[in-house]
Amino acid sequence: MKIHEYQAREIFSSYGIPVPEAKICTTPQKAKEISNLIGYPVVIKAQVQVGGRGKAGGIKIAKSPDEAMKIANDIFSMRIKDFPVEIIMVTEAINIKTELYVGVIIDRSSKRIAVMTSAAGGIEIEEVAQKTPEKINKIMIDPLSGIRSYHLHKLTTPLFTDNRTPITDNRKLCSECDNIINKLYHAFIENDCSLAEINPLVVTDKGKLLACDSKINIDDNALFRKELAGLRDTKADDPIEKEARESGLSYVSLKNGDVGCIVNGAGLAMTTMDLIKLYGGEPANFLDVGGSSSPDKVVSAMKIILTNKNVKSILINIFGGITRCDDIAVGLLESIRTMEIPHPIVVRLSGTNQEKAKEILAKTELHFVSSFTEGVKKAIELAK
Repeated sequence: MKIHEYQAREIFSSYGIPVPEAKICTTPQKAKEISNLIGYPVVIKAQVQVGGRGKAGGIKIAKSPDEAMKIANDIFSMRIKDFPVEIIMVTEAINIKTELYVGVIIDRSSKRIAVMTSAAGGIEIEEVAQKTPEKINKIMIDPLSGIRSYHLHKLTTPLFTDNRTPITDNRKLCSECDNIINKLYHAFIENDCSLAEINPLVVTDKGKLLACDSKINIDDNALFRKELAGLRDTKADDPIEKEARESGLSYVSLKNGDVGCIVNGAGLAMTTMDLIKLYGGEPANFLDVGGSSSPDKVVSAMKIILTNKNVKSILINIFGGITRCDDIAVGLLESIRTMEIPHPIVVRLSGTNQEKAKEILAKTELHFVSSFTEGVKKAIELAK
């Protein structure tokens, strides 16, 4: 789950990470009032959960009350990557001498927490990784032992050894940066984050470190915690993914795919997508109906699949354990009866009550297959 910059800023501030003075508002008049309180110049920033705000004109500097009101009005009238701007943050403008990057993520390949720093702050870290990977310092942290002082030393020393900073006491900056990274790490751990990022972490003209941009993504598995779930902006959710979540389904849409997938179990769903790719097809989605699906879930899943106009065939891949194949069959039969489904449907039902399921679907025009691989190949063929 992504949260807004102002929400991430509040979390960082609560952990003692230095941030610029800032307030949020929902009207141009309020933006003017806040700007007067903070003092000019101010930076007015659109609060939308997408990147590229600056390039789209969603981040601008105002040097007077009239300019602050005009800019705020302009930003409120924008849509950035199809997201309307409903909240803006007004923050003090900082005289920046140096921009740095600090981030904490989960590195799944090493099963560790990766803490990264870079002297190339203010640029998307993906771009830095692609063009100048040598500028990224990375340390893998064992979650059992946590972050240590020697980790911090390795991460911060390269940032302050090339005389780019505005003051000569780089040891002081290193110490302050150590402290910020340590606090960022603990904010990451204690809020069940999948990403916590400061980009840029700036050195001001007065030699202070400030987190000028705050970003946090929270693991969806932590949303049983009310204080975290309360940060969700449902307006920013994909409406189809929101509908799937409310129906008890796990669904992610994929661009340009044409084979719709309805599968039980996340592992089998991922493997289904992999096999479609292996045999030259393109999966249109990830969709897991769950381990004990009801017929209603299958109907909901089919409705969601049909919202994707790129889909040309549908693969239903069920390996029944707790999931009963006859439940899937009842839901599929109901879908056929109540919906107009213009795509061929390939069905693989294996496991609990599979024979009963086939009896239920015997008079349909579905394409039955006996194996996983056969089902994938058939779905790809029909999509073409």
